[in-house]
Amino acid sequence: MKAVTAVTDHDTDHTGGPEGGAWDDGLIARRAAGQPGDLLEAPHAPAGPGTSDDTHLKQRLDALRELVGLSRTRLDGATLAEAGRVLDEAATRRRLSARHTVVAVAGATGSGKSTLFNALAGVPLSETGLRRPTTSAPIACSWTDGAAGLLDRLGIPGRSRRRPLQGQIGDAPLEGLVLVDLPDHDSAAPAHREQVDRVLALVDAVIWVVDPEKYADAMLHQRYLRPMAGHAEVMFVVLNQVDRLPGDAAEQVLDDLRRLLDEDGIALGEHGEPGATVLPLSALTGEGVGELRDALDQFVTERQAAARRIGADVDAAAIRLRPVYAAGRQVGLSEAAREEFADRLADAVGAAAAGQAAERAWARGANKACGTPWLRLWRWYEAQRAATASTPATVPPADEEATARQRVEHAVRAVGDAAATGLPDAWAQAVREAAVRGAEGLPQALDELAVTAGAPDAGSRSAGSTGSRAGAGIGAGVGAGLGGRPPRPGWWPVAVLAQASMTILQILGGLWLLGQILGVLSPNLGVPVLMMLAGIVGGPCVEWACRFAAKGPARRYGQEAERRLRDAAAACGRARVLDPVAAELLRYREVREQYARVVGFSTTGR
Repeated sequence: MKAVTAVTDHDTDHTGGPEGGAWDDGLIARRAAGQPGDLLEAPHAPAGPGTSDDTHLKQRLDALRELVGLSRTRLDGATLAEAGRVLDEAATRRRLSARHTVVAVAGATGSGKSTLFNALAGVPLSETGLRRPTTSAPIACSWTDGAAGLLDRLGIPGRSRRRPLQGQIGDAPLEGLVLVDLPDHDSAAPAHREQVDRVLALVDAVIWVVDPEKYADAMLHQRYLRPMAGHAEVMFVVLNQVDRLPGDAAEQVLDDLRRLLDEDGIALGEHGEPGATVLPLSALTGEGVGELRDALDQFVTERQAAARRIGADVDAAAIRLRPVYAAGRQVGLSEAAREEFADRLADAVGAAAAGQAAERAWARGANKACGTPWLRLWRWYEAQRAATASTPATVPPADEEATARQRVEHAVRAVGDAAATGLPDAWAQAVREAAVRGAEGLPQALDELAVTAGAPDAGSRSAGSTGSRAGAGIGAGVGAGLGGRPPRPGWWPVAVLAQASMTILQILGGLWLLGQILGVLSPNLGVPVLMMLAGIVGGPCVEWACRFAAKGPARRYGQEAERRLRDAAAACGRARVLDPVAAELLRYREVREQYARVVGFSTTGR
């Protein structure tokens, strides 16, 4: 049985170290960090000392069954059909007799396979002659009892079952052998070829009989030998009719046959290496038949042919499934992809605009609290005029909202593509679909969080409208989350008291002058004028100083508001999009690990 080539997906890890928390949208990439670049590179290590080949085969079959089960919702039935057939046939064969080895004799028309079948049995059991095709239905010969179940599985009726001639001196006993003579694989009758294909898929081993004229036949190599290259350990290739070749021509033909088998990818069992057995013989004269009987006897005595055949079938199924499980790189979301996704959601929700609005709102609050009362009175008057004008609330235009939704959709597609990069097509599609499904309702969810998320304590409703315009509609209502009183620094009460003092100086100075004008107070213009001048000049100075001092706190307040809204948008996108994507990636990792076990390689590292 030819070993399956190790899958070598040279992966690249794009993630950093693990973060805290139960959820991790880079779960796949991070879990793989510090492990081999490819799950399928290291050769399989037995489970422990003394683990038998049968135990190893059972583990592979269990892994294949688990793999098929995990993949049914992601792959179509046609893709998994061959793996399912291998599982069914393996289960059936393992339930039947382990003492018997079923070997088919296959060959082209006129190759002499029926003659060889009779020579091995020691008695004419299969019809030979010049009429072609001679063998029209499989004929079985069993050397020991108990093979009825195996022959029933092959669909060979009782009338086509034979027993060999016993007691030939010097012959190998071949106990446990069940030999099946097949119709010609190149027969003109389609029913004959169908029987050949059906039985070849069920037997434990096969003897390919070729002759000097047809050993290089393209049909034989392309239709049978090349596709069965992985079954080399359960394959015999005999060059029949060597008695027709003069001199050293037989060796030359045999060397050319070995060359063709090597080109087919069939390992040759030479020098003790596992592989196909190649022998020259003449079924008609008996030359070389004894060597084939000895090789068959050793082969049957080992009782490993059925397990080797099942293992080769599993290898073949794994090779067919490789394109749907083997990734081209380390899968998972990189830090850069996740940060880009969060940035795009923050941009769609208008986090930057909301932060700027919160900063302006804080500065306005400082100016209002620390400004002169006369300026505040003027602002109140302007606000009343604006209220009487009954200006309707600004509603984000429909095209701006559409643009914002497009930003969200683009962010989802981008993160889905990033997570699907390097995955096989079926799993890449599943990851993209998970991202799209999670994105349903995401714009509405972002709208809702914009209403409740904002600065730590406060802001103003005007921040919401500004953020909503910049966020193209999705940030609408963020002002509701910013309502309340902004946090005030320690110097704020002092500034308010100083502004109040300046106002009191102006009032006291004015009243003093008024008293002098009315004759209530004695004339003294210097002091009240100085008091009024101090209040008039000091009020704007205090307001200017407060405005300058408020820049830093206002900026920090705006940055905090932006951060909170950005974090809320990222959490919403993570729960709705990145979590489902990570679940799909984890599911892919599970099936990939099962596939590694099917191939026969460990996933524990090198």
